Amino acid sequence: MGADARFVTPEAVPLDMPEATVGSRGVAVLVDWMLQGLLLLVLFIVGGAAFESASLPEWVPVTVMLITSFLVVFGYPVAFETAWSGGGRTPGKALMGLRVVTVEGAPIRFRHAAIRAALGLVDFALTSGFAAVVSCLVSRHNQRLGDFVAGTVVRRERTGADTSTAQRFVMPDEARRIAASVDTTGLRPRDYSAIRTYLLRADSLSAQRRDEIGRQLLDALGGRLGGIPDDLAPRVALQAAAASYQDRHRTADGLTSAP
Repeated sequence: MGADARFVTPEAVPLDMPEATVGSRGVAVLVDWMLQGLLLLVLFIVGGAAFESASLPEWVPVTVMLITSFLVVFGYPVAFETAWSGGGRTPGKALMGLRVVTVEGAPIRFRHAAIRAALGLVDFALTSGFAAVVSCLVSRHNQRLGDFVAGTVVRRERTGADTSTAQRFVMPDEARRIAASVDTTGLRPRDYSAIRTYLLRADSLSAQRRDEIGRQLLDALGGRLGGIPDDLAPRVALQAAAASYQDRHRTADGLTSAP
């Protein structure tokens, strides 16, 4: 699903970005550590050779190496997550298809990245990653300590789910009484895409979370979707909207001929 088709709920949570697991985040961290280690090695070799040929007090190269190490260890994640590839990504995260966003789903800023990097000292250095793993496993949104303090969450931009397969939605029995009154003329292709994504993922959500997101999506659609009574369950209402949208456009998946 392209960026234009991504839909954001009133909480600003992209429906097509599920939360990252401990495993994928762990691999991303290892890739970044390898790159940081390689960068430090190159800088130390080059710097050592340069200082060896220069007549400088001993404290100068030591100070420079300490500052360099700090910049690589803390500056690497902060710089990448703030300014690279739309924000929220390091090379390791990009490799694994991950992105850091705020808990509201918005792009992170410098302060979020700085807090995450600083708390990485506890998450990884002081506890050898134990605190990060335990925190991710017990938290509702797979957040490490740095995420809790910064107000961020790591989400997956790439999944194994096939979102391009044509899907035919039928009018639910519970909604047949209002089928003729459902008005989807105001829906945009991206609105339908959000409904489709929700319906395809609905079975993987808990009943409470499914209803919460469904209600948020209905509220976000606002006046663009008419003829849906409030007494319909959100999932039923959105399936009725998807079926009506497909019938109006006469396509296998409601997107090909949409205006």
